[in-house]
Amino acid sequence: MLERPRTPERYARGFAAAVVAVATLLLAANAGPARAAEPPELRGVQFEVGRGGESP
Repeated sequence: MLERPRTPERYARGFAAAVVAVATLLLAANAGPARAAEPPELRGVQFEVGRGGESP
């Protein structure tokens, strides 16, 4: 049968887990998004606005 861990051991494990969680959140927050690639050139591109109800 498994023994129940002592109270100081439980607190130590909980504290260690909290430290790891905070460190992980700090690293994730500081990572930031990756730089986006150059946007495609849109000069000369025209978009047609659809008109409701008309057939081609």
